[in-house]
Amino acid sequence: MEKHQLFIDGKWQESLSGQFSEVINPATEEVLAQVSKANAADVEKAVASAKAAFTAWNLTPVAERAAYVEKLLAGIEAKQEQLVATIVAELGCSYTFASQVQVPLSMNEMRATLGALDQFEFETTIGDALVIKEGAGVVACVTPWNYPLNQIQRKITPALLAGNTVVVKPASDTPLTALLLAEIVEEAGLPAGVFNLITGSGSEAGDYLAGHPDVAIVSFTGSTDVGKGLYTKAANNVKKLVLELGGKSALIYLPEGDLDSAVKKAVDTILNNQGQTCSALTRLLVPKSEEEAVKEKLKAYYESTVVIGDPTKADTMVGPMVSANQRQTVLDYLEIARNEGAEVLVGGSGIIDRPGFYVEPTIFVNVSNDMRIAREEIFGPVLVVIPYETVEEAIEIANDSPYGLSGAVVGPEAKARQVAIALRTGNVYVNDGARNPLAPFGGYKESGIGRENGLYGVEDYVEIKTIFM
Repeated sequence: MEKHQLFIDGKWQESLSGQFSEVINPATEEVLAQVSKANAADVEKAVASAKAAFTAWNLTPVAERAAYVEKLLAGIEAKQEQLVATIVAELGCSYTFASQVQVPLSMNEMRATLGALDQFEFETTIGDALVIKEGAGVVACVTPWNYPLNQIQRKITPALLAGNTVVVKPASDTPLTALLLAEIVEEAGLPAGVFNLITGSGSEAGDYLAGHPDVAIVSFTGSTDVGKGLYTKAANNVKKLVLELGGKSALIYLPEGDLDSAVKKAVDTILNNQGQTCSALTRLLVPKSEEEAVKEKLKAYYESTVVIGDPTKADTMVGPMVSANQRQTVLDYLEIARNEGAEVLVGGSGIIDRPGFYVEPTIFVNVSNDMRIAREEIFGPVLVVIPYETVEEAIEIANDSPYGLSGAVVGPEAKARQVAIALRTGNVYVNDGARNPLAPFGGYKESGIGRENGLYGVEDYVEIKTIFM
């Protein structure tokens, strides 16, 4: 079985721990590979490498830094199929979603940022003052398992372009995509130490990396609880934090809106990637007068769309959860929902007639916004339907959440726009509005701080220096 090394200082190296962890295929429960478990000494090496490379990289002209990132993009484009196959194997998402969303999303966002870079003002003059934006130093990129390529891309693209060096610590459930990306980095010929990759435990290597005194910025995507803990790690050295955390986003369906569109938007977000998406629209708010019609539409769409099975097959829409632990988390929430009095409209159980960490996509009705399933991020294929009497009440329900990452409104355009403005969330989709890779992505409240994508993303990775002439 293949064993993978760490990528430090431009070279593949054995972990000083000498230990490995297994990567499991969630659809078959078979071991895919073994990856090195970095220890504190490995983290020290990686950070030292990034620190040593920083000054030269930060002084490298922006156009040259961009040329290296363009080589990374070309490498991703050349290895699309390999990346797709790796994501499907270790994450369990469907081949269709991996090939149409997971990998293309990374390439589209990289192209967009590179294309807009000449608009970023690294130097400006204010009277006799020269204001310079430059790299901050070493960036610790701690990434989740749900988008194993794009969540790394969203950190390293702006960080490298801004003049930082990086140490990437991918999620232990899905490290193989990150290792393939490191091969692309090696082939692109980035200077040694500019990009470093360590694999292993988040609670060990990840924590040690985040608290390292030579790390200037911690960029983390993952759970809100872990994100809160990073404030302690950052405090001793006053590190900058870029956090993209959890969500419990609402889609508000307004009277006279397109009900078919609202149903499709909400349900698709719990089917694609098995609902393992922080911005999934997991609360569907509907007028109480149309609640029965909504239920019928939901059942009809579910029955015509859901295909659960082998994620490598083209017709599969829903694969397994990423791990046995995540499967159990979702099953626990299904039980919590029943105990709270919610009613299963469709789905509602684990799948036990095949290997793999499968859970039926589930829709609950008879839900109120004070239930745990309406307030807590489940991170699985679970949708709750919540009725409202007035539009004002719908806005109040949508905003009554510790999170504020995403949202959507389906309804007459003028009314939908007014509701979107009233929502306290970082992103809102109105009707057929589509994501723009140059537009900022990030959340309010406990959904994080900072923004990703385009020039907004680059802004989070710079220090500002003023030189008085």
